[in-house]
Amino acid sequence: MALVVTCLASAAMASPALAASAPVAPVDIPLHGLGTVLPETPVLRTGVPIPVPGAPSGFTRRAEGGLPPLLVPQLPLTTGTPETTISAELPDVEGDRPTGRALLAAPASDVHALTPGAVAGLPLTLPGAETLGLPGLALPSAGVLPPALTGTVESSMGLDSPAAGR
Repeated sequence: MALVVTCLASAAMASPALAASAPVAPVDIPLHGLGTVLPETPVLRTGVPIPVPGAPSGFTRRAEGGLPPLLVPQLPLTTGTPETTISAELPDVEGDRPTGRALLAAPASDVHALTPGAVAGLPLTLPGAETLGLPGLALPSAGVLPPALTGTVESSMGLDSPAAGR
């Protein structure tokens, strides 16, 4: 029994760590089209998020009659938006000193999604004494479980002065 409890505790502690460090495949995208108007070709540094599916939810729901409904479960997905930066050297408009670099950055953040699901009630009721132990008929009900998406997106834009690096 202690072994089972230890395994469950280890799995519970590992799942938040997996969500906090969502896997991302890094990608550098050169923007050569802007090289004609800027002195240096800017580079976009980002990543491709890799979604991590979770365990389906909703299998323990009970209807009012006590029979479990037929269910297409909702599947949770966890991923992260990667840290994204783009920087480009600004053209020297004054001629005597460098202007600096324009920076646009978005920090990494977690994204949680839940796929849509469906539920359909059974057309039977629980057996009762008034029906001599036979189940009764009921109108079936159906519903759609809505999808959900939660996360935070923020960004910052600024000018990196060449004097700040000295």
